[in-house]
Amino acid sequence: MPLFVNEPVERLSRPYARRWWALLVLCLSLMISVMANTALTVAAPAMTRDLDLSSSDLQWVIDAYTVPYAALMLLLGAIGDKYGRRGSLVLGLLIMAAGGVAGAFADTSVQVIVVRAVMGFGAAMIMPATLSLLAATFPREERAKAITIWAATSGLSIAAGPLIAGVLLKGNGWGSTFLINVPVCVVAVLAAYVLVPPSKAGDRGRIDYGGGVLSVIWSGALIYMIIDGPHFGWGASAFTAAGIAGLGLLLFVGWELRHPRPILDVRKFAQRAFAGANLAIAVFFLAVFGVFYYLTQHFQFVLDHDPLETGIRMLPLALGVFLGAAATGALTPRLGPGVMVTVGMVGGTTALALLVGVDASSTYADFVAPLALLGVSLGLAVSPCTDTIMGAFPESELGVGGAVNDTSLELGGSLGIAVLGSALASSYAANLTDATEGRDVPPEALEAATDSVAAGNAVAQSFDEKARQLAEQAAQASPEDAAALERQAAEVARGSVQMADAVGSAFSDAVSRTSLIGAVVLGAATLVVAVLMRGKPARPRPPEQQGPHPEPQRPAVATGAGR
Repeated sequence: MPLFVNEPVERLSRPYARRWWALLVLCLSLMISVMANTALTVAAPAMTRDLDLSSSDLQWVIDAYTVPYAALMLLLGAIGDKYGRRGSLVLGLLIMAAGGVAGAFADTSVQVIVVRAVMGFGAAMIMPATLSLLAATFPREERAKAITIWAATSGLSIAAGPLIAGVLLKGNGWGSTFLINVPVCVVAVLAAYVLVPPSKAGDRGRIDYGGGVLSVIWSGALIYMIIDGPHFGWGASAFTAAGIAGLGLLLFVGWELRHPRPILDVRKFAQRAFAGANLAIAVFFLAVFGVFYYLTQHFQFVLDHDPLETGIRMLPLALGVFLGAAATGALTPRLGPGVMVTVGMVGGTTALALLVGVDASSTYADFVAPLALLGVSLGLAVSPCTDTIMGAFPESELGVGGAVNDTSLELGGSLGIAVLGSALASSYAANLTDATEGRDVPPEALEAATDSVAAGNAVAQSFDEKARQLAEQAAQASPEDAAALERQAAEVARGSVQMADAVGSAFSDAVSRTSLIGAVVLGAATLVVAVLMRGKPARPRPPEQQGPHPEPQRPAVATGAGR
């Protein structure tokens, strides 16, 4: 067998011999895309300090990755189908590597935001390519198992990002979390040429660029609105983005219904199982990303763990995902994807409900069971959902199928951080204001402290620093002045302790209330998904029933419907 694989997988007369090694490369590429987002949660405090980021700066540092990532996946997935899925994967990895180099040496907020946007563009090429190459490379009888491993990797990457970032931050600056992408991307590119066979649609036809551009407009505007409105206020920019998103979506649907070869056949959403699987992924990742967002802050700023310790404490989530995903291989053929997804969502709702009990006295032990249960539930649900979504697309649209799956995931994650993050912020600010009422806290200090839990801790530390300075002055002052300075230092020190306690209590209560909101949203969605995904999902229509421009069909991804 030659060192570099050049024979397209579609031309092989038998299953590709090194397909499981190819899956390893695809999972490594997937991890790079997911971890580029989650690793930033533990690097954010150091980045905020070094670059003097405001809360809005930090929000856009995080979300600049998300906008192009979610908006471009559908169009880039279609381009990959037509011109080459492996080429799309490799180009995306190279863009991620270039972004990692630039990010490591960025020294302003604008530079970091631009770098994150470039990396989001690369990830939008990588994510759909990983799923489409997987589906093209594996035969039907093995595809469900391969997708299970892919889905488990996706969940594991969420927790692995903070852990790896925590290790790097022990002896390095925040730039190391960007630079680590470079060698991993280079290895993935070389391995792709050695292990992953090239693949593209045999009869993709002309790409529907009109629909592609409309998809970029409406989804990009929607993501912008999701970020801008909850975090920065529902002003003109948020409402303008909402209007563009709504109009763009209507135009997109109308265009796709009339186009002979649409970039996405929107009629698929009339299929109950397909619609239910997309809804389940979106809402589940809304909950997971929201929980991840506020628990990493709670571990660092309330329980006082450093980035590495925070990453380690998220491992029950990763272990749970692995166990849940492993169980789907045995249970899905017996119970069907609908039951598995519903059970997973019920478990996720229960995990969030357990977090409602969080308060100022909670220790890390109180978080272990909810994290593990959330991980198991995620592992149970994601693989059957992805199976169902990919099974609805013919071979010529595997990249589009992967893009639909990943767009649902990213939209849900963005909503989780925006909606649950906004609920968290407003609850924390209100709680802290109530907790400090009647205390001698300067108004400007209180206003700063209500911005975020990190800002609240900084205010408490500033009081402590002021008390230390007063104590030093007292040691050098005359006896008469020393007594007054010592009393003042003691009073400020008590204020520092009280502020720190108030911040921790306010944020703990905010975590509890936000978890309740998440549990209600996920629970309501569970009922809808259970109805939509009951029974067996329909197979893709045969070519003769697909209208005037039939596409060559590949057997559906193995789900409960096809076994």
